[in-house]
Amino acid sequence: MAQKIHNSDIFRIMEAWAPKSLAYDWDNVGLQVGSHNNPVKKIMVTLDVTEAVTDEAIKKDVDLIIAHHPLLFRPLKQINTDHFRGKIIQKLIQHDITVYAAHTNLDIASGGVNDMLADLLSLNNRKSLVDFQDEKLYKLAVFVPESHIQAITNALAKHGAGHLGNYSHCTFQTKGTGTFLPLEGAKPFIGEVHTVEHVNEIKVETIVQESILQNVVSGVINAHPYEEVAYDIIPLQNKGNQYGLGRIGTLEQPMSLKSFVQYVKEAFKIEHVRVSGNLDKKVKRIAVVGGSGEKYIQSALIQKADVYITGDVSFHFAQDAIEMGIPVIDAGHYIEQIMKSGTKEYLEDNLANLSFEIEVIESETNTDPFQYL
Repeated sequence: MAQKIHNSDIFRIMEAWAPKSLAYDWDNVGLQVGSHNNPVKKIMVTLDVTEAVTDEAIKKDVDLIIAHHPLLFRPLKQINTDHFRGKIIQKLIQHDITVYAAHTNLDIASGGVNDMLADLLSLNNRKSLVDFQDEKLYKLAVFVPESHIQAITNALAKHGAGHLGNYSHCTFQTKGTGTFLPLEGAKPFIGEVHTVEHVNEIKVETIVQESILQNVVSGVINAHPYEEVAYDIIPLQNKGNQYGLGRIGTLEQPMSLKSFVQYVKEAFKIEHVRVSGNLDKKVKRIAVVGGSGEKYIQSALIQKADVYITGDVSFHFAQDAIEMGIPVIDAGHYIEQIMKSGTKEYLEDNLANLSFEIEVIESETNTDPFQYL
């Protein structure tokens, strides 16, 4: 019989990829409407939560919507069900559908929206356009009886601990003697109540990223035979993964801006873009920021981008970009819809080895507000 999976389990899987700590402070990510505790059998991934998307979720018996753009971005002063947003919230609650948003944290995350866009453009030697933060690292030390060392090291590796560069399963192990006296009411794995025990144990030390620390500790406790697990968590000064917004990288071969515009349209499967700059200019070093990225043009200039791709470009911004000598391609905000297929693939990969009956689908509703005539 398959186990039940709850919304909170899906949230943890998402946050191992896109920790909420990566989101900008003005953003609103995580649970939007619904419950952490509801069981889930069907997930739908969408760019936006509109009324049409909500109706699609109802029709398809969806339990959980994972969106990129938050449904609740600014604080609500009232929930007026005559207003479109209040009507959406009412429908979600009536049909017990939970909404979760991964926004700027998914933009910044490794493998997130901006990496997906860079993948479509086949950018090489890529890095973040705008540095954001280094992920904190911790040393986890857990004390294990010799009989269960393999179970614990397997649990550490399974939950992502012990990664150093291109190496996994990295631990340091020290033999020693553990002592304890089980008191009344204890049910010791080794020894007897009211008798001091001396046990051959191994101290296993490994490195853990902050974003997965909770999951790693839970995995170790579940795999550990002791009733009370002894472990230490020590913050480190070592630098972890560097996170940043946007990506910059290079094409295999340079091409004219005019040819590159066609390349972008084909890569993003869009019919129209707006472009400023000299169409004959050769471009090779490409900067891209999904969504509205006007304010990051200085970063593109500093990192010597030949062209900058983003969305929601204003008239005066395009004029300024021409004066600064950097072409700009406004590919539209909707190119971020790539997150639907990317998030679906990520969830399916992480659920594949678990005994859960769960389906992940992409929303088929087009939420682009613009029509091109």
